[in-house]
Amino acid sequence: MKIVDSFADISRFVAIRRDIHMHPELGFEEHRTSKIVAELLREWGIQVHTGVAGTGVVGVLRCGNGPRTIGLRADLDALPLQEENHFPHRSQHDGRMHACGHDGHTTMLLAAAWHLSQSRDFSGTANFIFQPAEEMGKAGALKMIQDGLFERFPCDAVFALHNFPIGNVGGFALNHGALMASSNTWRVTMTGRGTHASMPHTGIDPIGAVIDLGQQLQSLVPRVVNSTERALLAVTQLQGSDAPNVIPDTAAVGGTVRTFSVDALDRIEEGLRRLAGGIAQAHGCSADVFFRRASPPVVNHEAEARFAAEAMREVVGDGMVDESYPAVMGAEDFAHMLRVKPGCYAFIGNGDGGHRLADHGPGPCIIHNTSFDFNDEIIPIGASYFVRLAQRWLAQP
Repeated sequence: MKIVDSFADISRFVAIRRDIHMHPELGFEEHRTSKIVAELLREWGIQVHTGVAGTGVVGVLRCGNGPRTIGLRADLDALPLQEENHFPHRSQHDGRMHACGHDGHTTMLLAAAWHLSQSRDFSGTANFIFQPAEEMGKAGALKMIQDGLFERFPCDAVFALHNFPIGNVGGFALNHGALMASSNTWRVTMTGRGTHASMPHTGIDPIGAVIDLGQQLQSLVPRVVNSTERALLAVTQLQGSDAPNVIPDTAAVGGTVRTFSVDALDRIEEGLRRLAGGIAQAHGCSADVFFRRASPPVVNHEAEARFAAEAMREVVGDGMVDESYPAVMGAEDFAHMLRVKPGCYAFIGNGDGGHRLADHGPGPCIIHNTSFDFNDEIIPIGASYFVRLAQRWLAQP
């Protein structure tokens, strides 16, 4: 590996990462984390802009007179989970945990910003984007864009990294198209007429309607989406009466939809609405359909993905970069940035959990698991990638 020389000792950044892990904050509540980020950037002579979409921070570093610009993004927020790890840097706040590695993403980008601010061996503008509220469908990326992110801080292209269990620790994985799915939630509420469960003939039962709909939806995707395209509809919620002897006025069924194209999403939503209406009519109920398109698919731009892969190879070598990684059904709101700017999203290998300190939780080291912990070994690798990417991008004619 060709790690940037200044990352030979990363103890300072390991301490920063673990401090952030100890004090997780949920989306749009990242006040302490944003303050740490802003103070460090200022300490390093980087121009700091706070309050972008509430708790977002953007650091701007200009060197020379180069006209090119680049955006490097990390996410700040944690998840509403109870951490099961018991090592010294475990979460100090019950019900909140950095279970997705955003503490590590923030630290990698901070390390890259520190190096570039000290070396200043480029000509152009690097924008370090620290985004709030990536989790829980809060769409912090979209909120930053709506708050004028790219008007205030022009970027020719944007890039981001996310840790992932891809095999090789510190290896990279990406592709030239859709890497992650769209994330969408749906809920259908059936309204009938409640009654005593012993006298169903006196009411209109919405429970039967939602059960019928849930079963019919299991086969909706293959009926409306081309068999060559991947898509998913999951039924994850059923809600009815709170009492065993009551047929309620209303009942609901809900879940998620994941697709890699807007066309497939359109077809699934249309089919869901059609089924809900027909089944409601058959049961004598009325149907209210809620369908929320939380995040579009993460679709990399081919030229930028190839460019990013070359920067990765400079750091870890050919054998540690998978440029044809299959798309995953997970979702990421960086997708909003890729809809308005060219760029690339990629994974960096976090390992299988062997890096975790003693007294870690019993679960696997997988994102969104209560036994997860970010692998500090990959901080200098991800930071070196960001550094090389910025240097190479800004050096182009």
